[in-house]
Amino acid sequence: MSPTDTTSAEPSRGARGTGENAPDEARGEEARGAQARADRFVRELAELKIPDPAAGRSALWLRLGALLMAAGAALAVAAYALSHGTRDPLVQRDAITLGLGGVTAAVAGSAVFLRYSLTGFLRFWMARQSYDIAQLADRLLDREKEKEDVRP
Repeated sequence: MSPTDTTSAEPSRGARGTGENAPDEARGEEARGAQARADRFVRELAELKIPDPAAGRSALWLRLGALLMAAGAALAVAAYALSHGTRDPLVQRDAITLGLGGVTAAVAGSAVFLRYSLTGFLRFWMARQSYDIAQLADRLLDREKEKEDVRP
């Protein structure tokens, strides 16, 4: 069974019988309603065309950002040591330029790393929020229907 399948092999509580099992039937209908919402959620996710977070490209950018961040920091530290290890102004200026390039690479790597590390989390957080709002709307509509049924 795939992770998107929401059907169960066990019979639902409402499928036992009628009569004295009215609360069980209500729970069974509730379970079927939840199952229908889950199926709708899976369909909506497919319509949104959300890429699989396990895709290689996202992981590649994540690793590249971490590598760029570490390499930039190492280059900046090496340039600092180089600029203080000599009295030649030409070498010092070259080291300062390398240090600024290293800091720039570290900042850019941090931005790429942060973007791709938060993307997966925020994508599914947004999908979950969408599902919760739809579920809340369904509950409110059910409540309105119940109120209309109670009125004479």
